Amino acid sequence: MTTAGLLAGIRVLDFGIWRPVPYATQLLAEMGADVIKIEPPGGDPMRTFPELFAILNVGKRAVAIDLKDPEQREAVRGLAATADVVIEGFRPGVAGRLGIGYDDVRARNPATVYCSVSGYGQSGPMRDLPGHDLNFQALAGTIAPRVPGGEPVVGRPPVADLAAGAFAAMAISAALVRVARSGEGDYLDVAMADILATWTGPLPEIRRADGQPMGGGAAGYGTFRTADDQWIALGVLAEQPLWRALATTLGLAELAELSFAERSDRMTELNTQLAAVIGRADRASLVERLTRAGAPVSPVREAGELVADPQLLARGVVRRTADGATEMTHPVHYQEHPAGRSDAVPPLRHGVAALPAWP
Repeated sequence: MTTAGLLAGIRVLDFGIWRPVPYATQLLAEMGADVIKIEPPGGDPMRTFPELFAILNVGKRAVAIDLKDPEQREAVRGLAATADVVIEGFRPGVAGRLGIGYDDVRARNPATVYCSVSGYGQSGPMRDLPGHDLNFQALAGTIAPRVPGGEPVVGRPPVADLAAGAFAAMAISAALVRVARSGEGDYLDVAMADILATWTGPLPEIRRADGQPMGGGAAGYGTFRTADDQWIALGVLAEQPLWRALATTLGLAELAELSFAERSDRMTELNTQLAAVIGRADRASLVERLTRAGAPVSPVREAGELVADPQLLARGVVRRTADGATEMTHPVHYQEHPAGRSDAVPPLRHGVAALPAWP
């Protein structure tokens, strides 16, 4: 095993602020890429949230550049010409007006992988509209009410930001393979709304093997409140052994042999029965009993509990730092070329003189 990540030696020039582009380049940096972050004269606005900025930017190098200044812009263009990857998160057309667009970079280096990350993409009637994560989720239907007449449901993670960053990193990595084989670069147009829309629909109506519609869920699939005002999640679908383990453990043995079709037809009734039993026991004992029986159960964690979860600690997803703090690590394990994460937050240097050079 080598300590060099899979992208060791890859040079990335990052023109992103806030979260989507920095998250993409953080993933690349953890896989070994050398990332130089170009920030506006006042710095990335995310620096006003130091802990979040650190999560997204450790291990990079950063310099504030005024791209409207001809001398500073030309220096950055020279750096871009020697990069393997250039990624930006401006509104469509802005990078080109600043002289650092795809055509500008490609003219100097046709092998460059150039990635633009935006809310609505580089084309279409909404391309120029401003927005943030919630706007793109709304357009894609991610926060649509779960029941007719309900209210929109906004999840805790900024899904559009993180999805865009992850997809950008994936697409960049694929494009780099193409460069290695053919010497040909590419332009990648990553739109947050596009990605989420492919997740949300339209999906065909789900039907059982007998042709009957599934309806709005399944018995034993959902979240349930426990007696100590906590929550558990159950994940039973069609698998008979999982339903049998759940029903038997909860003292509902008379329901244990119901088929999936029968459970689907009686979903509301059965979930009401499950909720009544679960509501009389505490979360810890329920999770222990159901886990031992082989039922698909998990506690609904709060953030403070998550960092102490034995599974995540065992996987190394949660790491203790030298000063005793906890942090999340790269989410993929690579056997031969493991990802790594620096603890060094890049200080903000200013001007052309502070521009770093590639190794």
